[in-house]
Amino acid sequence: MDRRLVEEEKMIAELYEASRNGCVNTLTTLIQRDVRILDRVSLTSFSETPLHLAALHGHLEISRLILRKKPTLTKEVDSLGRTPLHLASAEGHTEIVKALLQANTTVCLAFDQHERIPLHFAVMRGRIEIIEELIRVQPESIQKNLNGGSVLHLCVQYNQQDALEWLVKWADCNELLNSKDHDGNSILHLAVMLKQMKAIKYLLSIPAIKREANATNKLGYTASDILEACDVCSRDFKCFEIQKILKEAGVRRSKSLNSSLPPTPSGTSVDEALQSQSGFRRWWGCVLSSLGKRLKRQGNWMEETRGTLMIVATVIATMAFQAGISPPGGVWQQDTSNSTDGFACSEDHICLAGQAVLSYSDPDGYLVFLYCNSISFFASLCVILLVITGFPIRSNFLIWLLTSAMLTSVASMTLTYIKVVAMLTSIYIYQKISSMALKLVYIWMGMVVIAVVIHIIRLLHWMVKKLFHIIRLLYWMVKKFIHLILLLIYWMLKMFRNCIHKLRSPTEDQANV
Repeated sequence: MDRRLVEEEKMIAELYEASRNGCVNTLTTLIQRDVRILDRVSLTSFSETPLHLAALHGHLEISRLILRKKPTLTKEVDSLGRTPLHLASAEGHTEIVKALLQANTTVCLAFDQHERIPLHFAVMRGRIEIIEELIRVQPESIQKNLNGGSVLHLCVQYNQQDALEWLVKWADCNELLNSKDHDGNSILHLAVMLKQMKAIKYLLSIPAIKREANATNKLGYTASDILEACDVCSRDFKCFEIQKILKEAGVRRSKSLNSSLPPTPSGTSVDEALQSQSGFRRWWGCVLSSLGKRLKRQGNWMEETRGTLMIVATVIATMAFQAGISPPGGVWQQDTSNSTDGFACSEDHICLAGQAVLSYSDPDGYLVFLYCNSISFFASLCVILLVITGFPIRSNFLIWLLTSAMLTSVASMTLTYIKVVAMLTSIYIYQKISSMALKLVYIWMGMVVIAVVIHIIRLLHWMVKKLFHIIRLLYWMVKKFIHLILLLIYWMLKMFRNCIHKLRSPTEDQANV
């Protein structure tokens, strides 16, 4: 009994070896010795069948012989759920594919563990002859999707341009051409994402795809948006070429689609709609649009400049702190009386050691210096405090406050410098540089005024937008309230009418009696 079992295992091993090497004579001899040797394949521990090995290595005669003796092996799968047709389609063995399809056509729609059918393997490897044969036998196989994407997505994903062109010509179906995967990406989205320039040019030459070129995925991105994404496009020459191709084809970004002009009546072009407006309205609209674009900051502007803002604020605070503890003109090194140096000291006629000399010699000027320096110091500290807390700086009002603090700090530091230079410079030198200094002061004041005006306009713009939102909300609430009141009055009138009707009914009944 054991000897017979060993003999069977030896014959099975020879069967697999003959299938792997394509030895027809050995396989014929084994079948003559044991007619049912192919029936016992399913009892072995091998994951593949001899037909899997023959189809994988392209042995046509072995495959035909196995199919004549046991055609049901076409439905057997290996450990990954793949049939012999899967393997033959991937390797490009056209004649073996035809032989397998003659034995069984239903395996065209067999899925492996990754939900791939033989057509998917052929598309991934660009086997056009096999693609044609599989679709001819089972046309519905072209409709089977993989991970939500069609066979056209596979062509783009694996850069099989010839297979893509053949399938597009064969299908000629808008539903397939504009199909989307689970993320809502069309084949144009995927081609742009993978920067396949040849595929992009070909796809945009197809009218059905070009009409839907501005379609968005589930994230609301068009193909142009995907190109602009930093993690997709490295901004090389190829990227700029693709951008040029998309622009010439009329592919736009989602922002430009959403911010387009109000809808015009059907049959009226945008140019005609613009011409129908008065010249003044068009000019004023262009001015407002341009002004809004210029004044509008990017949403992450403050987040991106957080580090720079921290450095500038720290430098200004350090300068103000140093000027405060080491005032210009120095400090008294020892107590000094009025009689010694002639200064008008305090009421006790003593200038105390460690106090600023300018606070005695020019108290008004020193007071202005302290004001400006202190404002600059504490404004910078406020900016540093807000930045180091790590609070997300996305609120428009918070950004406005930070910018206001930095403007105040820079302006105060400038005034501090001007005042200190004026106090420490002699009259003779000051008269020589006064004209130049005055011009510089005027220029600086003009720049500060411009910055303040723009900053105030931003605040007013933000406040007006918020006010409009509040007005719209109040209008909606009042409208709903009035609607509720009217509905309540209607129901009260209806109830009142029913009550009157019930009161009249007994009276009418008595009259009839």
